Amino acid sequence: MAARLTSPGWYRALLYLVIGLAFTLGLSAGLRAIYNVDPVYSWQSWLTIALLMVPLFFLAGIGCFDYWWRWARGRKVIDDHADHGAHSWKDYFKVNTDHKVIGIQYICVSFFFMFIGGLMAMLIRAELAQPGRQFVDANTYNGLFSIHATLLIFLFVIPVFAGIANYVLPLMIGAPDMAFPRLNALSFWMLPVAGTIMMLSFLMPGGSFAAGWTAYAPLSVDAPIGQTFFTIAVQFAGASSIATALNFLVTIITMRAPGMTFFRMPLLVWANFSTSLLVVIATPFIAASQFMVLLDRALGFNFFNAAKGGDVLMYQHVFWFYSHPAVYIMMLPGFGIISEVLATRARKPIFGYRMMAFSLLAIVVLGFTVWAHHMFVSGMQNWIRIPMMITTAIIAIPTGIKIFSWVATLWRGVLKMDTPMLWATGFIVMFTLGGISGVMLAMVPLDIHVSDTYFIVAHIHYVLFGGSMFTIFAGIYFWFPKMTGRMYNERLGKLHFWLTFIFFNLTFAPMHLIGVQGMPRRVYDYAQQFATWNLIISLASFGLGLSTLIFLYNVIASWRGGPRAVANPWRSLTIEWQVSSPPPIFNFDTVPSVVGGPYEYGVPGAVHAVFKGAEVPSPVPAGAPTSPATEH
Repeated sequence: MAARLTSPGWYRALLYLVIGLAFTLGLSAGLRAIYNVDPVYSWQSWLTIALLMVPLFFLAGIGCFDYWWRWARGRKVIDDHADHGAHSWKDYFKVNTDHKVIGIQYICVSFFFMFIGGLMAMLIRAELAQPGRQFVDANTYNGLFSIHATLLIFLFVIPVFAGIANYVLPLMIGAPDMAFPRLNALSFWMLPVAGTIMMLSFLMPGGSFAAGWTAYAPLSVDAPIGQTFFTIAVQFAGASSIATALNFLVTIITMRAPGMTFFRMPLLVWANFSTSLLVVIATPFIAASQFMVLLDRALGFNFFNAAKGGDVLMYQHVFWFYSHPAVYIMMLPGFGIISEVLATRARKPIFGYRMMAFSLLAIVVLGFTVWAHHMFVSGMQNWIRIPMMITTAIIAIPTGIKIFSWVATLWRGVLKMDTPMLWATGFIVMFTLGGISGVMLAMVPLDIHVSDTYFIVAHIHYVLFGGSMFTIFAGIYFWFPKMTGRMYNERLGKLHFWLTFIFFNLTFAPMHLIGVQGMPRRVYDYAQQFATWNLIISLASFGLGLSTLIFLYNVIASWRGGPRAVANPWRSLTIEWQVSSPPPIFNFDTVPSVVGGPYEYGVPGAVHAVFKGAEVPSPVPAGAPTSPATEH
């Protein structure tokens, strides 16, 4: 037992948690005694300090800092790769430096929080099935939709894309791993910390944080102690995102295989390069907004107290300067996934490859010019509305370029409408509809009319569920054989898509109608005139939730006993498909050399990369069975 308590792992992490709780209690009492603050022991003061520091004790106990701590003490550090690679299922539950293990850790933990957030959505729709109170009171309802949105944004959509990229991106560029493997591991372990903090807020007096995922001040400053859990959890999730983004940038810039110029990179790599730029530039702004809220709550700094010289609107400006680029942080990786799926399953080069890459960079730049369109009814200066309306309309242009290129790629292609392709084409339809409503909301008169109505709820779900979620499922199905060495059940995959597609539209399309008619969002009761549509929406949402269980069963059953996957079931040209499924622990026996573009489908003898001293896997002849899954 002594060895377990002194070596990195869960036993030491639990011990360090206890030590951290005791240390922070002593620190809180000591500081209050030094400054003559009465009473000396304040549980709210201790809780605030503990939320900031105890997670660091946990991360130290689980083993995230061991290597760096040995180096800092001047001790000899030997990288024997003992913590690299998965040799059993237990390796997925400890600190690991293999990017493939970390990618699967990201994906599994993110989907866990997705299911928790989805259950909250089911409770929300159950409450809204009829007017009046059904199951929860108003404060609990506010907490449910606040944590629902926060989990799905900060703990699912953003990190699950990081998980997919973690697994695929180093393989795609011919790198043996990420540039900073230990920082990569730390980035992951901050995520369950953030999610646990958010969930624990339900146990606090006054309930969970309930100011919405935007946490507008001064409401978030005056809210009960549960709001502090949001403020601090977002810091850990943001730190994870920044560390991951820096890792991606350095990996892409410095670790590409010989011959892989920027314009030979797959578009998924371009998408993550652009996303990482957004994350590094934008995420410190949400960190700043939450630190200011924390200082207001804990120390009375009054950043947002107008009666004492604070500026209430400053919070919204700082928050949305991050949160509108965050929409593209949640979209650009999906754009890259769709490009990979469409090119491979249509057997055609991506139409306008370079323009697709430049449009990603254009979105990065323009994403910082439109934040105030979320504030048209906030009371800010009226003159700001016009330039923000114009820039919001302009940012639709690079997105339109991408949609045009995807459709042109499909044109006269040899389409294989399997599960990844269904999700990809479904994404194009859903995201286009969400984009159209987005352009509508850019227009000041309409935005004022539908602000804080269900029209906004419909728009954001068409963009983030019909957009991000559809691309996530496309990516999971597409790279599932590579990650697991197994093929999924094709029939269940298609059933999952069609049920999701139908129930998604039945759930969110009617929200446009009742939104225009004045149905307010963020309320747990509503007028009788909206009762029929809300009942239909709630019933459809239950179908949408149940459809996800098909995905869960398919993934688990296929991972355990699905047909063995060949190395390249999709006959793709990119490098990750030229190694075994799953790949070797260090990815490649020899360094690949890139000799052509990643999408030269239809070009006789086209090869993206070659391996010196190793046999290049021959592509499967056209028309041949691609995998045993085709028999399902």
